[in-house]
Parts: sequence; structure tokens; C-alpha cells
Amino acid sequence: MNSDNTGVRDAALGGGTPKLDLVTSLCGNGTCPTVYRTDRGTLVVQGYTIRADQVSIDLPAGEQLVEIPAELLAAAMQAGN
Repeated sequence: MNSDNTGVRDAALGGGTPKLDLVTSLCGNGTCPTVYRTDRGTLVVQGYTIRADQVSIDLPAGEQLVEIPAELLAAAMQAGN
């Protein structure tokens, strides 16, 4: 699943530390899988790390696989942009 996400990668990696605003969480306080909006026009997802070698995926440097519940994404979509 390789696509050219250069703009997203550049936004996520450039310009210091992003400011995070809570979009939605399944537990209400951000200590479980959570979606945040950044001041860079991107989203940050907090979840459970999956090692790429466990699922036979070749990840580029700087990327990680994160597992989150499907209902978290549904709640984030309802929360809007």
C-alpha cells in the first residue's frame, strides 16, 4: 500500500512540535485510543503499536503501525474537521 503522501509526511515532520487538540476518545480523557487534530492540518492517532515485522509490512523510516478500534474513527468522523 504505497502511495505518494509526501505532503502529509512533510506536514507531519516539519516545523517543530505540533499543537494537539482532542477530537474524540473512547474513554474521555486521552489515556486510551484517541484522535487529535493538529495545528498543521493533520490528525494524530493514539493507539496500540503493532510491529511491522509481526504483520510483514515494510515501513519507511519515521512511520509506525497503530491499531485503534473502528468505533474511534467513526466518532472522529462525527466530530467533524
